[in-house]
Amino acid sequence: MATIVGVRFKPVGKIYYFSPLGEELNTGDGVIVETARGIEYGKVIIPPKEIEKDKIVQPLKPIIRKATPEDEVQLKKNNEKRGEAMRIAREKIEKHGLPMKLIDCEYTFDNNKVIFYFMADGRVDFRDLVRDLASVFRKRIELRQIGIRDQSKMIGGLAPCGKQCCCAQYLTDFKHVSIKMAKIQLLSLNPSKISGLCGRLMCCLEFENDFYTDAFRKMPKVGSEVITPDGKGIVISNNLLKLETKVKIELPDGTPGFKDYKLEQIKAKELMAEDLPENGEGEELQDEEIKKLID
Repeated sequence: MATIVGVRFKPVGKIYYFSPLGEELNTGDGVIVETARGIEYGKVIIPPKEIEKDKIVQPLKPIIRKATPEDEVQLKKNNEKRGEAMRIAREKIEKHGLPMKLIDCEYTFDNNKVIFYFMADGRVDFRDLVRDLASVFRKRIELRQIGIRDQSKMIGGLAPCGKQCCCAQYLTDFKHVSIKMAKIQLLSLNPSKISGLCGRLMCCLEFENDFYTDAFRKMPKVGSEVITPDGKGIVISNNLLKLETKVKIELPDGTPGFKDYKLEQIKAKELMAEDLPENGEGEELQDEEIKKLID
């Protein structure tokens, strides 16, 4: 077993493990640690605890120290300089005529490096831009190209559901999302209905996929014959969320009628599971707009 402490460097970033070295740390405490980028400031998300050694990446770097009031002041100063750095970088990008969109920037805690995040359709030769920025800031300059999902995570915003984007609120990693998930949930494949602010498939499709997949396997196939407490009928539609089926039956007076039944109230000969696509199937769609939604 090894004693670790979980540290996060961004509000909704990944959690990295460090050795507490006997420090008394609590959730929310600021700490100074050494990373591949240099000395950084982070927040304790997981207080010291023991985990199995095979679950951590060795070597486990130690916490340098608990953050002091002076460290908090330094962090605030670094954040205050971001606005001016963004303005200068945008001017330089326009001067060099580069096809790139600047998204964000940050100073490392030790103030030795400035990292700029940008988006571009392809590869960009920004060597002259880096030299220009280095002459202005007198620091090491790093440019990182990010994807459209990363942009949404950094900027945030309101998702189609009316709440803050999941990626900007609490998601630390992007999970694989596919058109197959939307099909299983019986959603319209209209791009405007299943895409988020980033223009890609909504992350929430993955959250509920296990439940809908299980429900999909149990429900009767639309158009198939089922036996209900009121006799035989034909399945018209299914409600996966309520596990209910709308069935067309013959009323006592001989006229057709429609009634909703709970899944346990009916017996089906054919299940929707027969149409459940295997992994990797159902991805190749003819609609070009749908194809753009797939990563």
